[in-house]
Amino acid sequence: MSIREKNTKERILDEALKLFAQSGYMGTSMNDIADRMGVTKAALYKHYKSKQEILDSIVEKMNRMDQERVKKYDMPEGNMKEVVEGYRSTALDKIKEFTKVQFLHWTQEEFPCCFRKMLTLEQYRDPEMAKLYQNYLSGGPLAYIENVFQGLTEHKEEAGQIALEFYGPIFLLYSIYDGAEDKERIIELVEQHVNRFSEQFMDKKEGMADAK
Repeated sequence: MSIREKNTKERILDEALKLFAQSGYMGTSMNDIADRMGVTKAALYKHYKSKQEILDSIVEKMNRMDQERVKKYDMPEGNMKEVVEGYRSTALDKIKEFTKVQFLHWTQEEFPCCFRKMLTLEQYRDPEMAKLYQNYLSGGPLAYIENVFQGLTEHKEEAGQIALEFYGPIFLLYSIYDGAEDKERIIELVEQHVNRFSEQFMDKKEGMADAK
């Protein structure tokens, strides 16, 4: 694949996702994407055979972005057992930093922000979109965070509740962010929540250790 063709395919993904975020995946046609690109439908089909193929490529790009971010911030990788073990030696400050990075990823970076908005629009219309929404924004992150806290506390029975207390406000702030006039204030609220939670968590962890 030439650099020019690769750039064209990437631009199609960007423009298609913007449309999906505005009108929904179901409400956007290949004609709409072609019009947005300023090309014929036939020219669009030279790069992607269907709207489903565009969506699949968007999901692949999101997964690549996730992997690159994890590597950049040196977060634990592998299966869930390896992740749990990895977080036992990961500093809490590092987790705090990565949490803010994740929030900015979903709210300020255009591609993932549009992806989030598309899934929010489509989760009630299409079962596959509902699965993607769960995987990327609700049940998936909650399960991952539960494993994080399982690694940090070594108390599996406590980890689920701790994860809910941590992620619940962040999940809410995603929705508040979109309609907020002062978006920087929402970022501050995320930081305040993470800092306050971290202090309370460390106190609780020390109490668990003393009780042993």
